[in-house]
Amino acid sequence: MAVYKVKSVVISRKPGKNKDEYWSAFLGLFDENNPHLKAKAPLQVLEYKKIEKVRIRDLRNISYYLMGNDIVINNLTELTIDVKDTIVTLTGKQELPK
Repeated sequence: MAVYKVKSVVISRKPGKNKDEYWSAFLGLFDENNPHLKAKAPLQVLEYKKIEKVRIRDLRNISYYLMGNDIVINNLTELTIDVKDTIVTLTGKQELPK
């Protein structure tokens, strides 16, 4: 389990080597909200290979962008990433706007 002090995370994916293999999950960590709107480079990119799914727990402000097939989670103060077998679980803390 790892904890990151970031403002947002973008969740993306990449296909496996063949159609029967799980895909890779990419997590882009950013120091500002909505980095996809500014073409901002991530502070760090984490790649997890052969992942079945990404679980998002205890976070409320989440956007799914259909044009890029990405999920963006904004207003983070802390992001915790836990990887077990083929599942990545994201939890954390958010400061939601009023």
